[in-house]
Amino acid sequence: MSNSWLSWRKPCGWAGWFGVVIASFFLTESLAAEPRTELLWPKGAPGAVGEADKDKPTLIIYLPESNANGAAVVVCPGGGYGGLAMGHEGHEMAQWLNSFGVAAFICDYRHRGKGYGHPAPMQDAQRAIRTVRARAKEFAVDPQRIGVMGFSAGGHLASTVTTHFDDGNTDSDDPIQRAGSRPDFSILCYPVIAFDQPYTHMGSQRNLLGADAPAELIQQFSNERQVTKETPPVFLWHTTEDKVVPPENSVQFYMSCVRAGVPAELHIFEKGR
Repeated sequence: MSNSWLSWRKPCGWAGWFGVVIASFFLTESLAAEPRTELLWPKGAPGAVGEADKDKPTLIIYLPESNANGAAVVVCPGGGYGGLAMGHEGHEMAQWLNSFGVAAFICDYRHRGKGYGHPAPMQDAQRAIRTVRARAKEFAVDPQRIGVMGFSAGGHLASTVTTHFDDGNTDSDDPIQRAGSRPDFSILCYPVIAFDQPYTHMGSQRNLLGADAPAELIQQFSNERQVTKETPPVFLWHTTEDKVVPPENSVQFYMSCVRAGVPAELHIFEKGR
């Protein structure tokens, strides 16, 4: 096992270790850090319909106070694409990551509650990854150890940027847009994955794609269908008791990773909802 935390080059190592520490989250007091908030799109977000705060997605930056190890995680809180659970799936997780020396960046992305559906959430999450990578030296992180972590519908968003990414636009005048959006590893926590299935969280699907989305769009963002050999290593966890987002979502994504030869690890716990 690698000695470094989240050593994505050895998936079984980091995933197994992460399985231990994720279980200890509820027993571990997080190291407090003073965050700062920046606009993801200082010159205006693509597709913005106004200039109010809701039209300006942000990145909330938590840098570890000590023991920084060079790893970074972009955190995507859940909320059914209609809101954001910024407490336990945002700030608390960022503080917890800091306690292990991991830099955390909460993506306060646009969603239906702010008047936005697809593609705004994906654009914002991709922009968050690009930002961390382009400014890696400033944040004291390794540009090849930048992962994404998402919960519930935020897990769907994390799985989206895990399967829909690019190398950046080398012709852009914006240095952020010149950076690639592929995460180096992905941590999916009770994620929404599949759309238009008996176990789909339909509220998330409708909020993201609309009530009458075409079949092609539904398939494109049923992310278990989008896994390829280029997908980064993935760690998933879920619970059997979860009736809101059933564990079939994680199972389907995991099996897609196995079939594609993508390093992946899945843990399903009996209790927890």
